Amino acid sequence: MGFNLLFTHQDWRQAHLGRLLGHAMRRFDERVLQLMAHHLEVPLALANLAARDKVSAAHVHITRHLPREGARLNDLAVMAGMSKQAMGDLVTQCEAWGLVQRLPDALDARAKRIVFTEDGLAWLSAFEQAVAQTEDEFVQAVGKDVATVVSLGLEAYANGYR
Repeated sequence: MGFNLLFTHQDWRQAHLGRLLGHAMRRFDERVLQLMAHHLEVPLALANLAARDKVSAAHVHITRHLPREGARLNDLAVMAGMSKQAMGDLVTQCEAWGLVQRLPDALDARAKRIVFTEDGLAWLSAFEQAVAQTEDEFVQAVGKDVATVVSLGLEAYANGYR
């Protein structure tokens, strides 16, 4: 029997923990992007893309995983849990938006390194602030004690602790 005793056995497909986590993650990401669409530090073109729902959770993978010093495409794909081809498509789109650029890799002349542009770094800063505000809103919505338990539980689960 699942942990959620509030639902009948027939409701398990709609009320299981994985589904609730998915809904929560989408809600969190949508709020972050909404805040970024109105953030004064976000370059206007990027803010307009976010406001028109052109920036998706997939694009946020680059924001979440690309180190400030940059990374090779393959390494970025691994960090984000995506295929190299899918990440390449995202990088191409983000490059067209002015968020990232491909530069020669100093260690391998055949390779390219994906790095944030100046606008991309402004986007990253706004992302950090939007995540912090969204986390604060979560704490306000559920209370500090529940937020702490949720955070600790998710961290333990994500890291495979028993």
